[in-house]
Amino acid sequence: MFKSLKLTDILVTVVIAVVFAIVYKLWSPLYYAVKPWGFQVDQLLYPMWFMAATVAFLIIRKPGVALIAELAAASGEFITGSEWGVSVFMAGILQGLFAELVFAAFRYKNYSLVVASLAGIGASVGSLLMDLYYNYIDDLSVWNVTILLASRMVGSVIICGIFAYYLVKALEATGVTNLVRPPSKADYDLLNRP
Repeated sequence: MFKSLKLTDILVTVVIAVVFAIVYKLWSPLYYAVKPWGFQVDQLLYPMWFMAATVAFLIIRKPGVALIAELAAASGEFITGSEWGVSVFMAGILQGLFAELVFAAFRYKNYSLVVASLAGIGASVGSLLMDLYYNYIDDLSVWNVTILLASRMVGSVIICGIFAYYLVKALEATGVTNLVRPPSKADYDLLNRP
């Protein structure tokens, strides 16, 4: 059976999301600085806006965390004056939901780099649905859409997969994640060694 979320899990998820909301606001100028370069280079940076889902799940490791993290991060971004207005809420829901679906497909028991990367790709699919809804992609030629899709997927693997995974690994090395995770069998085995 799945472990239910505790108040502590939700609060830690929201704190992670607030940090990412600030990162999202600071990321916008960089994203817009590379946009004029063309060839969809900006799409390599776009997945930063859904990294909260993978980081929060890799830390908390419970169902619902990715969705809560993305929605809370979107809320924080909106409060700080998002240039996308209220549409960030829908984006947060879709990105968090699609990342959550990937974690659910692995029954919330796989915390590997591959699953984090797949969750990033899932969140990317959610973001593409928003782009389709707002007709951001409709006017592009086939070659341009292909580059956009490839760049966003590669960026998702790099940012939401590799970077998020190793960021959480670095946090694990400090021991900070032990505060929100129950002890494992390995932890108990360490206590029982002479």
